[in-house]
Amino acid sequence: MPDPDRFQTARSTLMVDRFMTSFIKVGGLAIIAAVFGIFVFILIEILPLFRQASVEPTGERQGPQAPAAVIGVDEWGELPFVLTEDGTLHFLPATGAPSAFKLPLNDGERISATDYNQKEQFLSVGTSTGRVLQASLNYKNAPIANASTNAVVAAPEILAELAIGQSGKAITGLGFGEASEAKLLAVIQDGKVHATAFNVARTMMGKGAVEKLWEKDITGLLPATPTRILVDDRAESIVTADAEGRVTALAASSDDVTVFQPPFQPFADLADRRIASIDFLFGDVSLVLTAPSGENRIFSLFIDPVLQKRQYGKTKDLPKLQAGATAYVNSVRNKSFLLADGQEVSLRFATSATVRWEGTVPYPVRDAAISGKYDRIFLLDERGTMHDFSLSDPHPEAGIQAFFGKVWYEGGDSPEYSWQSSGATDDFEPKLSLIPLIVGTLKGTLYAMLFAVPIALLGAVYTSEFMHPRFKIWVKPTIEVMASLPSVVLGFLAALWLAPLIEERVPAVLVCIIGLPAAALLFGWMWSSLPDHIRSRIRPGYEFIAFAPVMLVTLVVCWNLGGPIEQLLFRGDFRSWWPQATGAAFEQRNSLVVGFMMGFAVIPILFTIVEDALTNVPQALRSGSLALGASRWQTAMRVVVPTASAGILSAIMIGLGRAVGETMIVVMATGNTPVMDLNIFNGMRTLSANIAVELPEAPHGGTLYRALFLGAMLLFLMTFLVNTAAEVLRQHLREKYKTV
Repeated sequence: MPDPDRFQTARSTLMVDRFMTSFIKVGGLAIIAAVFGIFVFILIEILPLFRQASVEPTGERQGPQAPAAVIGVDEWGELPFVLTEDGTLHFLPATGAPSAFKLPLNDGERISATDYNQKEQFLSVGTSTGRVLQASLNYKNAPIANASTNAVVAAPEILAELAIGQSGKAITGLGFGEASEAKLLAVIQDGKVHATAFNVARTMMGKGAVEKLWEKDITGLLPATPTRILVDDRAESIVTADAEGRVTALAASSDDVTVFQPPFQPFADLADRRIASIDFLFGDVSLVLTAPSGENRIFSLFIDPVLQKRQYGKTKDLPKLQAGATAYVNSVRNKSFLLADGQEVSLRFATSATVRWEGTVPYPVRDAAISGKYDRIFLLDERGTMHDFSLSDPHPEAGIQAFFGKVWYEGGDSPEYSWQSSGATDDFEPKLSLIPLIVGTLKGTLYAMLFAVPIALLGAVYTSEFMHPRFKIWVKPTIEVMASLPSVVLGFLAALWLAPLIEERVPAVLVCIIGLPAAALLFGWMWSSLPDHIRSRIRPGYEFIAFAPVMLVTLVVCWNLGGPIEQLLFRGDFRSWWPQATGAAFEQRNSLVVGFMMGFAVIPILFTIVEDALTNVPQALRSGSLALGASRWQTAMRVVVPTASAGILSAIMIGLGRAVGETMIVVMATGNTPVMDLNIFNGMRTLSANIAVELPEAPHGGTLYRALFLGAMLLFLMTFLVNTAAEVLRQHLREKYKTV
């Protein structure tokens, strides 16, 4: 009698089976949780980029009741000052008694014009008697005796005293700029405008000996007496505005002043063309203007495409105020600025033309100041009260417009997409558009897939359906070994060997790209036309023995034809001919090099998965097709390939993901420049390469740091969307062809 337990599964086997089933489920859920966790982590890093500024009142300080000429604050935002018209500097600490410093004014002399350079802590004042005094505030963060903390202190010092224009005539407008060669001062005095260049030599006693280089009356260069005058910090230009709303720009050289832009009206399209306020933005390349009706515009210097010289032109229109600005101050840390219109206060960012914060104060604002660290705001109202606000705006450069829109940057002649995250000066304007990086990613992927997909797919079809198994057992492992080559090695070869080779032999490469496929098709047609008794001399699966020599000869011929064709069609130098003929750049490390080498890296993945998908097609389908009279080619292309289409699509998507995320080959084999064209002979920068290059140098938590995480999120989403679409299509193909 047979044993009833003979065919029962052992308990240990069942336990292992249950354990592995649970383990696989838990592992799958863990993978999903890990991917979701990565998504959440990246999202947390990028969300601060899209937050508005936070401004909170922290207290009030009572300033002097006397009329104020100008206010300012130190870098740390601890010790603001108010300069009154009687020449007294009032320093207002948060705690403790205020202190004062008296400028050396004569009896009855008043402050009538000021120019304060917060970055250099340098103050220039014009008086009612025609004198100009220049002082340094000398802010210092000094330790407190018998305490573990520091305190900000000021030690004002008079550096120079200068008489300009007509003695005894009040100065009603003043602008000052300082270059390494000389200082430039321009004043409005009794309806005239005077400009002077001078140096200040320090004596052993610490006094300033003024050496005038030249002085000129430039009133005749202007259409009318200006109401406002500005001098840029480089001491290169003078900008004036008059009561009719006209702006005139003048250039100052070592010994002369000339008009470099005739008068223009920034608000010529308005009924009231007057200018309510005009001031420089940080860097002194752009002018921030408001009209009495509240329009706020920015005019920047750029190369005029018609005149081919630098001119001021309108680059930004910002949201309208209720009326013209009564107070203005710019940040010395970025391109932010603050406007006050009576009781309304608006903090704005020039690059993206956005409003970062708006608020109100109880009384009209007379003047404003922003700390050097861009973390404090001070507003002086008409009662003499100083309102103190904390400011938190770590990422004013960020935003949807900055990352994905066209922005008109300073110096540019039109809005553009641009990525340039760092510069050589403090007033550099970060350019953080991700569009060039997205285009570069798609560009590199496109050229790599154009090279890899035909070779990998056709190679897999031939290996699976036509090659003799004796050779297949060698070919497939060899292709798979190619996948083990490190990306850095491929990038090294692309940069130091392939790029110089292609640079010198572009016509030969192009001839090979055209000639090899053409020769393959021609040989295939000729082979199929041969009589059976000739073709039968080569066993099925051995056809490549006849094909390989033909392709080798074709390769040699095409490669050697490159030189004569270059002489005939491209004047002997393709690299020089291409820019002249197309206007496009030709770089040694370009997209063609990336396409070849990144395609080489993708081929093994594509080939292996496609060959497996083709091999897994049931043999009965092949046999049935051949039995019905179909040729091997018809069977492969009309039966096997459609049946394996789901697997082929999966292979292409995996290869696409490999190309999108490739880093080292792109970093080493391209110019790594974020350009926006599809020129195959130009380089690019991809999202992944950008992260690899810039993340090590990005300050933790800074705008660039988080912008790189935003690039990572875009890669994440691109891969997710592509894979989702591929899975939907794959399921459709599986249902259509009933594959597993």
